[in-house]
Amino acid sequence: MKDKRARITVQVQPNSRKNEIVSFEDGILKVKVSAPPVKGKANRELIEFLSDIFDISKGSIIIDKGLTSKRKGIVIEGLTQDEVSNRLSSL
Repeated sequence: MKDKRARITVQVQPNSRKNEIVSFEDGILKVKVSAPPVKGKANRELIEFLSDIFDISKGSIIIDKGLTSKRKGIVIEGLTQDEVSNRLSSL
């Protein structure tokens, strides 16, 4: 059986008033997070926010590209690409 794993591109806007999804267009999820981009705080906030959105553990979300960039490659373990796309489309 194939492992359930999805990959998405996320564009992050740190230092926002609240955590929210702005849009999901052309395969890019645009997200605002309240944490500043200092010492990984915005990355941790993003992982926590996405774990709530997808209802999975924080350990199932891995930033594999762009740790210091606004555009990040995210791997979500435990969900298929279709499941992720469907959840994002319904937001």
